[in-house]
Amino acid sequence: MKTSGRDLTSNLFYQSRLTRPMLDRSEGIYLYDTTGKRYLDGSSGAMVSNIGHSNANVLAAMKKQMDKATFGYRLHFQNEAAEKLAKMTAERMPEELDRVFFVSGGSEAVESAIKLARQYTLANGQGSRWKVISRFPSYHGGTLGAVALTGYDPLTKPFEAMFRPMPKIAAPLCYLDRDNLSDHDRGLKYADMLRDEILAQGPETVLAFIMEPVGGASTGALVAPDSYYGRIREICDEFGILLIYDEVMTGAGRTGKFVASEHWGVIPDIVALSKGFAAGYAPLGAMVAKNAIVDHVLDAGGFMHGFTYAGNPLACAAGCAVLEEMDRLNLVDNARVMGDLLKAELTGLMDRYPFIGDVRGKGLLLAFELVSDRETMTPLPKGLNAYNRLVDLAYERGLIIYSRRTRGGHEGDHFLVCPPLIITQAQIGEIIATLIECLDAMAHEMNLPVTG
Repeated sequence: MKTSGRDLTSNLFYQSRLTRPMLDRSEGIYLYDTTGKRYLDGSSGAMVSNIGHSNANVLAAMKKQMDKATFGYRLHFQNEAAEKLAKMTAERMPEELDRVFFVSGGSEAVESAIKLARQYTLANGQGSRWKVISRFPSYHGGTLGAVALTGYDPLTKPFEAMFRPMPKIAAPLCYLDRDNLSDHDRGLKYADMLRDEILAQGPETVLAFIMEPVGGASTGALVAPDSYYGRIREICDEFGILLIYDEVMTGAGRTGKFVASEHWGVIPDIVALSKGFAAGYAPLGAMVAKNAIVDHVLDAGGFMHGFTYAGNPLACAAGCAVLEEMDRLNLVDNARVMGDLLKAELTGLMDRYPFIGDVRGKGLLLAFELVSDRETMTPLPKGLNAYNRLVDLAYERGLIIYSRRTRGGHEGDHFLVCPPLIITQAQIGEIIATLIECLDAMAHEMNLPVTG
């Protein structure tokens, strides 16, 4: 086929000219291309496939719903699948988070969260509040509202002329600090940066603070010191600012709790969910908010926001089945147990590879970062493109992992290792064995040190 004189093998395009094999089928933690080659899904796609691929019970539930109805516009009909999923979601969330608004994905969930927050302040006569403070680095989605919150220069700078950038504070990159503070005090130091920024912006102008409780792709599974989380909640309460947790990646059991906020006993005001929430079986996400916030907005004239596929019955039927499978297979606990094992195995690789500078994360949201010097945490030379090369070496060997530039998108290399929550001890052994092959090969190519 030809288009404007250029020969094309496909009319599709995505982020680059990179081509990959044609997917044929998937089962459990494995995917197969049309040549029969098997790939271990070591990143759950993009941290999505929490219950694994082609789960028979989920497929059966979707087929059952297809026989009844696949679409009913939310303003015209309620549907049983959406009502059931909303109830199941609220039952699993921390106390007070009991109102659910369905969307099709993570960016939509974040957009919905900041719009609800804004309408809540308008309903309360606080129209001067519009700024949403976020962190750098961070990632909150691809829509313009979410991009304004995102702290990752390659994804934000090209579009800054099209939106109003929101204020940022430093993410708690404590592993890079070289000071005499305890972890507890470091957590407070980074949290108090929020208080300083609120005062600098003018408290009367600040609407909300949004954060990933465990960092995602922009920071490589960054976990703050325990003291950070409660102090952030205190600061938000002090100034009457809403606390939004972006749990698009961390939610649905990924960190060993249904939502990561449970690790620290912090209750945010609004939560964004997606990815593992429907585990790749249908486009689905949710915003979950406190009832008091929703009631104020609805009483003031309604939520001026919506999506065509909000509460789609087929997507919600998939979501219900995913949550039921998580319960049946005890996957939240498995994420914790297998996550501890995988983290220990990844940490063990540091003895052989001095260029692994850090291993971090919670549950099965884990990452390791490569450096030139572990003591100073100086990144590898940017020109090595290690963040791409290791992914390619793994892919050649049938292992899928996920990488990004670590330091705000400018330099650095981290790799997310986040397999489905159904992972077994033996399959973790497969991941580690393949990673050793890949790291050995990369070390040889780039003249990096290997010990033992």
